Order: sequence, then structure tokens, then C-alpha cells
Amino acid sequence: MDFKGAKDYILTRLQNELTPSLCYHSIEHTKDVLEASHHFATLEKLNEHSQALLATAALYHDSGIIVQYRDHEAVSVSLAREILPQFGYLHEEIEEVADLIMMTRLPQQAISLPEQILCDADLDYLGRDDFFIHSFQLQLEWKNAGILETNLEEWLELQVKFLSEHRYFTHSANSLRKEKKLYNLDQIRRILKSKS
Repeated sequence: MDFKGAKDYILTRLQNELTPSLCYHSIEHTKDVLEASHHFATLEKLNEHSQALLATAALYHDSGIIVQYRDHEAVSVSLAREILPQFGYLHEEIEEVADLIMMTRLPQQAISLPEQILCDADLDYLGRDDFFIHSFQLQLEWKNAGILETNLEEWLELQVKFLSEHRYFTHSANSLRKEKKLYNLDQIRRILKSKS
């Protein structure tokens, strides 16, 4: 398995093929998810082989967005199945990567530890200081993509609903991010209250 080759290949494609209107699902998001998944995997003591497959899934999880926006996870799986054999990935390894990618679809329903880690990494920002930056990047991206156009109050209401329903899966993510996520939720509620 040539992880470095698979990584360099997809990062180059993302760099060259992602449309600039994708201000949330950018190459920076992919790198962020890769870093968070590595961090959580280390804390959760995931074995080296599983970590390599997890990292591959993190790199490819949104790659399908270079082809289409809606249901891009399914296209990401197709790309992974097409590309990864060129880098020595075995069929069963590719299918594990495919399963991991599909678990990032909302609502997340992760079961295995690698699935839980990837889902937590994908939404790591919910419990970080840069939450509002990423949140408003997503709002703009949805507007650009024709998914949903909202004013500030409507968007913040959506964020309250999402943050209230979201749960981190792993002990590590809960330890590191839950408190800040609840703080971010409280801040949104304060903003909405001040506007009413």
C-alpha cells in the first residue's frame, strides 16, 4: 500500500479541480479532517494499518465533490475504487475505505472505532474556536451551490438544531470538543436572543 502516493495524487487533484466557490469543502477541510483523524486515532490507540486506511478515507471522503455536489460521498467511493488499486491497495482495504467514506454522510451512524473517529474528525470544528468561521463558510457555500439561501437568523437557527442533535462518538472527541461545542451552541442562542 503506497499511502504517500495515494495522498499526493488526491491532494493534487483537489488543489487543481475544486471550484473556488467551495469555501467549506476546500482542500483545507480535507487536510483538517486528515489531521483531526490522525490525532483522534492516536489517542484511541488505533493500530497502524487501520490508521493508514482511516487516513486514506479522510483524504478521499469529499473527493467526489470535484464531480458533483449532491451525494458526493457515493462519487468519492467510486473515485477511491478507481484510484486506490493503482497505489497497491487490496480489494478488502479499498472496501473498508469505501465504508468509512459512506459513514460521513449525515446523519452519521458510525459503529466501528475507525468509523467513529472519521465522523468525529469530519465535524471536529463544531467544538473548536474556529467554529463560526467554518459555519459561515458552509452557509456561503450552500448559497453558491444553490442548496439553501438563508439570512443570519435562519442560519443560526439551523446551527442550533444541528449542534443540539450532534453527538461525538469517541471518548477523545468528547473530552476535547464537547465542552467547547456546548459553549458555541450557547453563543448562538445568545445572539438569537439578542435579536428577538
